[in-house]
Amino acid sequence: MADHEGGPEAAAGGGPEPDRRTFLGAAAGLTMAGGLAAGYGAFAAAAGRYLYPARRQRKEWLFVADLGSLPVGGSMTWTAPDGARIVIARRAEAAEPASFSALSSTCPHLGCQVHWESVKGRFFCPCHNGVFDPEGRGTEGPPKGMALARYPLRVERRLLFIEVPVQRLSADAGAGRDGCLRDRGGRA
Repeated sequence: MADHEGGPEAAAGGGPEPDRRTFLGAAAGLTMAGGLAAGYGAFAAAAGRYLYPARRQRKEWLFVADLGSLPVGGSMTWTAPDGARIVIARRAEAAEPASFSALSSTCPHLGCQVHWESVKGRFFCPCHNGVFDPEGRGTEGPPKGMALARYPLRVERRLLFIEVPVQRLSADAGAGRDGCLRDRGGRA
């Protein structure tokens, strides 16, 4: 019998056929290299977000309500463009921002919906009997020491405005150069 290099049988191309051990060693090496690359890549991405945080969101003043539509002691839930629900309560008759509270309606404890109790002059979270003062500071229950996010208000000509984060539509999201939304055919 003739002695063949690389094993008992030669590959169809004439060269030696790789054995199973060589193949598994190469596969393991590639898998380890891929895992290291993914791990270092994830670390680099996290470090980049820490070292170069995202730009601050642009904020704008948006109309909420006419002062006549919100009586003293009354409240309303307003939804911001980003979907955040905000409870706006009127605490006094004066037509000035200090007469109102605009706070996130999401409790920082477990995310339950907070509502205004005008009789008691407080915001209340029904999940665990959490209580917040009119400024949004937790005073009782599990959210004690936590605070609701506050939103600035402005009153102009008896109209109430709130400052919230907004995001402009990009040109590829359907807005034309003139700012008008267009359908897929380019029609306004």
